[in-house]
Amino acid sequence: MNYHQKLIYQIRRDILRMVNAVNSGHPGGSLGCVEFFVALFFSVMDRNNEFKMDGINEDIFFLSNGHISPVYYSTLSRAGYFPVEELKTFRKINSRLQGHPTTHENLPGVRIASGSLGQGMSVAIGAALSKKLNEDDKIVYSLHGDGELQEGQNWEAIMFASAKKVDNLICTIDYNKKQIDGSLNDVLDLGNLEQKFKAFDWEVISNVNGNNYEEIESALNKAKTLTGNGKPIVIIMDTEMGNGVDFMMGTHKWHGVAPNDEQLVEALKQNPETIKDY
Repeated sequence: MNYHQKLIYQIRRDILRMVNAVNSGHPGGSLGCVEFFVALFFSVMDRNNEFKMDGINEDIFFLSNGHISPVYYSTLSRAGYFPVEELKTFRKINSRLQGHPTTHENLPGVRIASGSLGQGMSVAIGAALSKKLNEDDKIVYSLHGDGELQEGQNWEAIMFASAKKVDNLICTIDYNKKQIDGSLNDVLDLGNLEQKFKAFDWEVISNVNGNNYEEIESALNKAKTLTGNGKPIVIIMDTEMGNGVDFMMGTHKWHGVAPNDEQLVEALKQNPETIKDY
């Protein structure tokens, strides 16, 4: 088992243990994005280990769908931004690890408060334009939920990014086709997402299995080669909520619901400890 696969198992364990400990949080979407976070932070991004909010001369990342904070916090701690032991404070009073990430907690790695959905792309575009103004050739990455695209602000941002040729921006859509109250198609169908982005003049990378580490790593690296060509880039990443835990997959019901103690034992059996539990 290589290091990236070990990280995937360990981050899944962190997610499950964090939400179980406080009987709250969003494990479903978090588990669906583990491979993406491991690929981005441990392979693709050109980042500094010492966090600085300005992010000058390094790639930076914005999490727009902030409810999947468990996977984000675990990744940041495993990447060395803060002690792994701090994960045990998740969602507790006076913790820096609140249910939705906030900047005023001064948690290294967090650049945006993202409890309210639909705003992250606008922020990422602003950061990307700042890099252009500063002649900083690094890339801005962001992650968005598919249900989140029902927020109108996204489409203003999508139109703006192509019109202003924001070509140092790589957005990824977590396309799990589920949201808080049911399937995406039942709540508000997004239609053909690939064609929509193409109509807004974006470069689109689609048909990517976001739960296959090699595929999402390859897609991110391909996206890097497309930067600087006058168009923003989007990766439409097919994922499964609850990936890696058989009884959590195939349903939207693990949005805002944590496994109980018995369920935790079963889930951890499917994801062996590979590095070290906090």
